Amino acid sequence: MNAAAPTSKPIVRKLRCAVYTRKSSEEGLDMEFNSLDAQREACEAYVASQRSEGGVLVPDHYDDGGISGATLERPGLKRLLRDVDAGLVDVVVVYKIDRLSRALTDFSRLVELFEANSVTFVSITQSFNTTTSMGRLTLNILLSFAQFEREVIGERIRDKFAASRRKGMWMGGNVPFGYRVENRKLLIQDEEAATVRSIFERFLQVGSATILARTLNAEGLRRKNGKAFDKGVLYKLLSNRVYIGDAVHKGTSYPGEHQPIVSQDLWDNVRSIIAEPLRKRAGHCRRQTPALLRGLIYAPNGYAMTPAHTRKKGRLYRYYVTTSVQKLGPETCSVRRLPAGEIEDAVIDQVRALLRSPEMIVKTWAAARDTSDEISETEVRDALVQFDSLWEELFPAEQARIIQLLVERIDVDVDGITIRLRTEGIASVIAELRQRPNMQKAA
Repeated sequence: MNAAAPTSKPIVRKLRCAVYTRKSSEEGLDMEFNSLDAQREACEAYVASQRSEGGVLVPDHYDDGGISGATLERPGLKRLLRDVDAGLVDVVVVYKIDRLSRALTDFSRLVELFEANSVTFVSITQSFNTTTSMGRLTLNILLSFAQFEREVIGERIRDKFAASRRKGMWMGGNVPFGYRVENRKLLIQDEEAATVRSIFERFLQVGSATILARTLNAEGLRRKNGKAFDKGVLYKLLSNRVYIGDAVHKGTSYPGEHQPIVSQDLWDNVRSIIAEPLRKRAGHCRRQTPALLRGLIYAPNGYAMTPAHTRKKGRLYRYYVTTSVQKLGPETCSVRRLPAGEIEDAVIDQVRALLRSPEMIVKTWAAARDTSDEISETEVRDALVQFDSLWEELFPAEQARIIQLLVERIDVDVDGITIRLRTEGIASVIAELRQRPNMQKAA
């Protein structure tokens, strides 16, 4: 009797199944068993049911919690696509197709990528096969409804946001400098609000956001994030209608629920300055800023030198001109005029060098002790060093004021300049520096 021939079992190709899960909001993700876990459990049960067909679960988790399906910029999805490109996945399993994407164009790109890598896509709650034309049609119909749902939800959110803004409600975002948020309402933060009012008032005086930014930074003032003020930040602050109590939505202002920080008159005055042409404001600023060495500089013949300027091809050139040359003629003095920038830089360099000298430190300490017995020589030295590093941060009007305090007279000769300092003026500057926030930090 012949023995029966052994039957051979058909070889089943293993299909590596990757489960992808996603949830749009972060609500509930901190729970022991959350929505992502529920999606994964259902998908893993499906893969287990396909074991006879070769289904094998990929151990890696591809999860995106708290990320919208309207974008492909998702860490878990990016890892999945990299593994698909690397040939490590045969089947992508999701709970519903909108977990993978809610945008029709994005989903088409994903399906093309899957097909290029011979990867099958499965939604366990929506039965279809992407390898057939009918399956792709069904998929596109389902996805169109998913995109429609997403757009309707977006419209509802935008409408609700706009309605809330029309009622003056605070709807989140970056909290404006000068306010804090409590129970979803803007409340005035007193210290910051005082700075905001000061910025508006000082801008009226200075007329330049660049100069004002230098002043604020020199005084050690900082924004909410600890960064320094700059021209762009100040213009944005000075244009923010929240400070007069308004809530703004898409360029339209509505009365807000919060209290204003600045008055309407102050706001209107600031806005009228900002509305002026930049060249006109720059000229106004220059007129407001005195020449650095006015009333201090003298020519070799003993006559004072006065600031003057000329303009060529739209460019401003500043000078110090000997008054006798203007009144009596050029032959009255060997030094007729000096470029203002060069002589001012030379004077500043010499003043800064003199202030660091040991002799000047001792003289300044002696003068300072007349007003305060508590000040030490070390404090005087530290203050003068602080002044040296602080100088570049001062705006022009303050630089001119300090030079007027420090310098008694500047004599110009063909061979150089001689500077006579006011010791009592240096003591006054020391007293001011000791009151500055950044000086107190350095101490």
